[in-house]
Amino acid sequence: MAYLSDIEIAQACKMRPISEIASVAHIDEKYLEHYGRYKAKVDLSLLKESDKKDGKLILVTAITPTPAGEGKTTTTIGLADGLKRIGKDVTVALREPSLGPVFGIKGGAAGGGYAQVVPMEDINLHFTGDFHAIGAANNLLAAMLDNHIQQGNALRIDVRNITWKRCVDMNDRQLRFIVDGLGGKANGVPREDGFDITVASEIMAVLCLSSSITDLKERLSRIIVGYDYDGNPVTCGQLKAAGAMTALLKDALKPNLVQTLEGTPAFVHGGPFANIAHGCNSVMATKMALKLGDYTVTEAGFGADLGAEKFLDIKCRMAGLTPDAVVIVATVRALKMHGGLAKTELATEDLAALEKGVPNLLRHVSNIKNVYGLPCVVAVNRFPTDTDNEIDFIIKKCRELGVNTVLSTVWAEGGKGGEALAKEVVRLCEEEKGDFRFSYELDSSIAEKIEAVTKKVYGGKGVNILPAAKKQIEKLESLGYGSLPVCIAKTQYSFSDDPKLLGAPEGFEVTVKNVKISAGAGFIVVLTGDIMTMPGLPKSPAAERIDVDENGRISGLF
Repeated sequence: MAYLSDIEIAQACKMRPISEIASVAHIDEKYLEHYGRYKAKVDLSLLKESDKKDGKLILVTAITPTPAGEGKTTTTIGLADGLKRIGKDVTVALREPSLGPVFGIKGGAAGGGYAQVVPMEDINLHFTGDFHAIGAANNLLAAMLDNHIQQGNALRIDVRNITWKRCVDMNDRQLRFIVDGLGGKANGVPREDGFDITVASEIMAVLCLSSSITDLKERLSRIIVGYDYDGNPVTCGQLKAAGAMTALLKDALKPNLVQTLEGTPAFVHGGPFANIAHGCNSVMATKMALKLGDYTVTEAGFGADLGAEKFLDIKCRMAGLTPDAVVIVATVRALKMHGGLAKTELATEDLAALEKGVPNLLRHVSNIKNVYGLPCVVAVNRFPTDTDNEIDFIIKKCRELGVNTVLSTVWAEGGKGGEALAKEVVRLCEEEKGDFRFSYELDSSIAEKIEAVTKKVYGGKGVNILPAAKKQIEKLESLGYGSLPVCIAKTQYSFSDDPKLLGAPEGFEVTVKNVKISAGAGFIVVLTGDIMTMPGLPKSPAAERIDVDENGRISGLF
């Protein structure tokens, strides 16, 4: 049997005009700003003018990712369609894909199979230009910073202590570390510099955490770009860049409305990575979705130790959100990889490997239930090679923790394959009362917060903070930033900071190499292991297989 590719399924979908989708979502035409027939931005005034009570908030997260795949975004979309099929008024809130993975190794991020958001090609490529606006604002600040130095440096900025980087939304390792300003006095001051990928830019985090244009401008003003000769921070506000940057970002702040293959309203907005940033869609999109539907389904990037931890400890704390239920996505195949099987061996039943790998799932479940106090369900994204014995094994293990397991077949069946999961989510929302709490308190020291996440969420024995990072922590605490939450940058492939430690490792230490402030976003970034904020392309990038014909029809995108 020949299967259609994701892009072929998406291209075969008969999309409804976006005004019809807006009507389904109870959005009046006056709030819509059309980007063609099938995309629109929604004006922020809707939030101020709506008096509807917020709906239920469902977070979808997953086990530690493997090359076998988990299907978190696919499950998020399929669950929303499943809720719609059982008669619920539902919206979905997702992140926008970065061009880095689209042309690199991961592919697109619009779901898969019969659980996708469309127009898939637009969403995975330029969409409504949000990422371009973020890159322009980031690089305007960089240009104004270097121009200030060139024009006399009245702020006495130490060029050896500039922390602001330029950015581009592409995997380009060549730009990680560069020297610029060469070619003589007229071309600037020579200095070491570098690029981050746009999704790792603090501007992305600022946009996703802002609650209004005024809040956006104030956050931009607080961004620290470097330090002066006396060690004092120099801000975007001092460079007088915040107003112009806000002008570039005012439209990007408005959430984007699209649809699922089954016509469920979907907000796709913002896109920070969860391994190097906070990994959640925008606060504005989530709040708007909550105002419009009785149920809002959202996702957070990578495993629950990354995206869900940051969603709960950073986004929910800042935005005053409380999830009503959490879905943890797993696959038999991925758990067998955590148990030591090679990707080529996953099609054969192997309960021994599953037994070795299932602790990874159980730790994520325990974290959501016991650390954060939230009701949850495990969604097993079923593959044709999964056996009943393997499925029963997972159900039994989760039941021991007091958590139900539901099979999901949304990739193959769309919303129909998510109905059972939808019913369990509704039951959790209506019958199980959570006792939501954070994994640390803000009045703890920076080191105590890092240690709390390491011990409570990762399952490690402690942290090893290197001397340079200790100095950075002391500096940040002396500047008054000690009460901010921490955003830990860590490999997505392990609970630890070593990507080779699969399953649920114990007894490890997390090594903290670098600590820096994102004063605009409002958190402290903690870099561990070998994490990088500018990825590189693989040996055979996805870009080699993407093409377009003379009619403009794209192929090979995913």
